[in-house]
Amino acid sequence: MARFKIPLFKLNFDKKEEIAIIKTIRSRWISSGPKVGELEKKFAKLIGTKYSLATSNCTASLHLAMLTAGIKEGDEVLCPSLTFVATVNAIRYVGAIPVFCDVTSEDDLTISPEDIERKITKKTKAIIIMHYAGFSCEMSKIMKISRKYKLKVIEDACHAPLSEYKGKKLGTFGVASCYSFFSNKNISTGEGGMYSTNSSKNYTLAKLLRSHGMTTASFERSNKSSIMYEVLETGYNYRMDDIRASIALVQIAKLRKDILQREKIRKLYIKYLKDIKGISIPFSNFKGKSSNYIFPILADNRDEIRNLLVKKGIQTSIHYQPVHRFKIYRKYYRKLLLTDIVTGKLLTLPMYSSLKEEEIKFIAKCLSQIVK
Repeated sequence: MARFKIPLFKLNFDKKEEIAIIKTIRSRWISSGPKVGELEKKFAKLIGTKYSLATSNCTASLHLAMLTAGIKEGDEVLCPSLTFVATVNAIRYVGAIPVFCDVTSEDDLTISPEDIERKITKKTKAIIIMHYAGFSCEMSKIMKISRKYKLKVIEDACHAPLSEYKGKKLGTFGVASCYSFFSNKNISTGEGGMYSTNSSKNYTLAKLLRSHGMTTASFERSNKSSIMYEVLETGYNYRMDDIRASIALVQIAKLRKDILQREKIRKLYIKYLKDIKGISIPFSNFKGKSSNYIFPILADNRDEIRNLLVKKGIQTSIHYQPVHRFKIYRKYYRKLLLTDIVTGKLLTLPMYSSLKEEEIKFIAKCLSQIVK
């Protein structure tokens, strides 16, 4: 990070996170305990679901979502290719088959409802969507398809805490939603995630699976006279610890302000980049609420531009390489015309709430000089 004048991301941390960690350590309970419980209640209230379950990471949440949705070996799950590979890995964890769907357009990088419907077969059991960059998928169309064909919808909302679709929070449409607290996300804890649902049955099962299938956790047993427990499922160790939960609680308190600032930054980017030839801005006409997790652009000669930006001290990234072209997933290859075009041009510019207008101007000036 130090070698870049303008890094891709900066943590929204201050002394509040430090104090929260110290208090948790001094409480003498640092594994999964009261802070995790507090976080789960606050997160469920924040996004508007009945239940939330803190996990070790979003990948664990996605696996729990597959298991609680009843996805089995040989089932087909429709999914985007333009996503982080974990979205698709979770499908394979349960032995299901990923069926890759194209993006909607070069302006809308979310999964195409039309391509979803084209690829439904008798084996299709679920649709997993990803709200790319914090911008909502076309949920009315997707939920209509899910009802028509009796398919489960799972929302990978790792980019989208507090994002909305037509006034309704993302993560509240499907049978489950999953969130990431990785270090560069809107809510940062280093590692960590959340599984959310409105189903008491799915929540109960997910809670069992999260901790070895045990009926009671260590913290619950510590407050009871009995130390006995039963094991009801072949579970996993997907727990979050109280140290990370204490950080997440501070981060949640900052989230609304952080997202409001990101919206201002997005508008400044559009202002200074809109007239540069050879560059287009996906979601430029989006009118709803977005977390603005990242700021993607499409640029001709992307790799050359990226290398020259590095020389100017500007860090960039690519979100993401298409999953259907990774070696492990080539046997599930589908021709995705728009995804292949888009992923050859995608470039992620710096985005964080403390990014200054003069820094955005500098990025725009550099891009303008480079594309000329």
